[in-house]
Amino acid sequence: MPNFNDATPPSIPEDSNLSYPYPFQINDEVHAPDPDNPAWSSGGALLVWFVSIVLQFIVPLFFLIPYISYRGLNPSSPDFPTRIAELATTDRTGVFLQVVSILPTHILTLALLWAFITSFGKRPFLSSLGWSWAGRLKFWQSVGFGILLFVVAATVAKLLGAEKPTKLEELINSSLATRYAIAALAVFTAPFVEEFIYRGVLYSALQRTIGVRGAVFFVLALFTLIHVPQYWPNIGVIAAVGLLSIVLTVVRAYSGRLLPCIVIHLIFNLIQAVLLIIEPYTQRMLPNAEPTVPTASLILPLIHSIF
Repeated sequence: MPNFNDATPPSIPEDSNLSYPYPFQINDEVHAPDPDNPAWSSGGALLVWFVSIVLQFIVPLFFLIPYISYRGLNPSSPDFPTRIAELATTDRTGVFLQVVSILPTHILTLALLWAFITSFGKRPFLSSLGWSWAGRLKFWQSVGFGILLFVVAATVAKLLGAEKPTKLEELINSSLATRYAIAALAVFTAPFVEEFIYRGVLYSALQRTIGVRGAVFFVLALFTLIHVPQYWPNIGVIAAVGLLSIVLTVVRAYSGRLLPCIVIHLIFNLIQAVLLIIEPYTQRMLPNAEPTVPTASLILPLIHSIF
């Protein structure tokens, strides 16, 4: 009987044209998704964006309607829609409940994005969006760029009239609990959800359909227009929001990656969140000091629709 223990594996000739000598060798780079050639269409991307906006209107109702019933308002009353709108914008608890509802809204939006991008787990999520660094725009460069962008945006807003009050500022000032909740959401969820939608899903599909320039301007217009009701009539803040959008979209187009955009956006919101938190205390220590809220009113691009 032959001794198989002494057998040696067959050798592969050095000039062999076989790319994979052994069946278990896999080149992962071949299968890495290209963020600029996504598996989804522009129509699907726009549909996901629309559903995410609808969620921002529907989810808060599950928080507000029980509270309104507790306050004695009858849902069958003819003036119920008017009363719920008034309560949601003037009542401190109603405003706070809206802000709290943003967290489950973001969670549901992330679940929607995961299902859409991965086709329910068939494709990778983060790498499909471009979750990596590119070229010279690494972590610390993105942090510095976020700080610089905030300074420039705040300057633009100030020059064009950021001192005009906005609806968001009134909501921020309704209570400390609302202020702290908005600051937390600005840092921990809003930058991720928004970048996944606008620079991740929307831009990547649109640039393949209408080109890079068309996609940059389309995302800019979409992003800016939906902020107008929130910040009207403060032209300075609207201009600063447009500046934020176009810079982040150009960074996405230039780098081909989404991660730098998320870091820049996170730093931008982090600065504003710090301003939101310290503003009441600076007002107490320096009663004549100008409030920081007009600058901080650039905050939270994804929280606008429910107010």
